[in-house]
Amino acid sequence: MSEKVLALLVQFITHVIDVGGYGGIVALITLNSGGIPIPSELIMPFSGYLVYLGHFNLYWVAAAGMVGCNIGSAIAYWIGARGGRPLVMRYGKWVLMSRYDLDRMSRFFDRYGSIAILVGRMLPVVQTFVAFPAGIAKMPRLRFHIYTSVGSGIWYFCLAWAGLKLGEKWNSDPRLEQLFHRFHLAVELALLAAAVWFIWSHLNRRRTENEA
Repeated sequence: MSEKVLALLVQFITHVIDVGGYGGIVALITLNSGGIPIPSELIMPFSGYLVYLGHFNLYWVAAAGMVGCNIGSAIAYWIGARGGRPLVMRYGKWVLMSRYDLDRMSRFFDRYGSIAILVGRMLPVVQTFVAFPAGIAKMPRLRFHIYTSVGSGIWYFCLAWAGLKLGEKWNSDPRLEQLFHRFHLAVELALLAAAVWFIWSHLNRRRTENEA
C-alpha cells in the first residue's frame, strides 16, 4: 500500500472515529467485514490510542468492533447465501469454479467452518471476505456469528490494546509496522499458494475427466 493511500486511509479513519465515537468504530468495521478493505489494523490501534488519551474504554472499543463485524458479516453472508451459488453456476467457469467446487466448499464449511471463521477473523485480507463463502456454503448462522464474535473480539481487543500501549506512536512505531508487514506478507503468500493449488487441482481434474 503506497504511503499516499495509507495517509488518506488514516485521515479518513481518524475523522470517522473522532466524529462518530464508538458508532464510528461500528461503521468502519461494518464496512471492513462487509467486503470493503478498510484495514482493522488501522481502525483498532487508533481506537486504542483514544483509550490511552482517556476518551474511550478498551472493552467498549472491542465490543464496538464485534458489533460492526457481525453487522458487516451478516450482510456479506446474506449476499453469499442469496446470490453466490447462482452467480458461480452461471459465471464460475470464467474463474475456474464449478458445481463440484461449490459442493466441496460446502463440505469444507460443514467440517471446518467454525475454525475457518475463528481464524479467518484474525487474518488480514481474509477477514474482509470470509463471510461470503460461509454464506454460499450455508453455514449455520448461529454458529457463524458465535465464531465471528469470538475471533473478531480477540483480534480487535489485541489491536486496541497495542494502540493503548503505543500511545502517541500508535501509527509510527517501526516494530509494529514491521510486524504487520511480515504478517500481511505471510497471509498473502499463503493465499497465493492456495490459489495455485486450486488452479492446479481444477485443471488436473478437468484433464482426468477428459481422459476418462
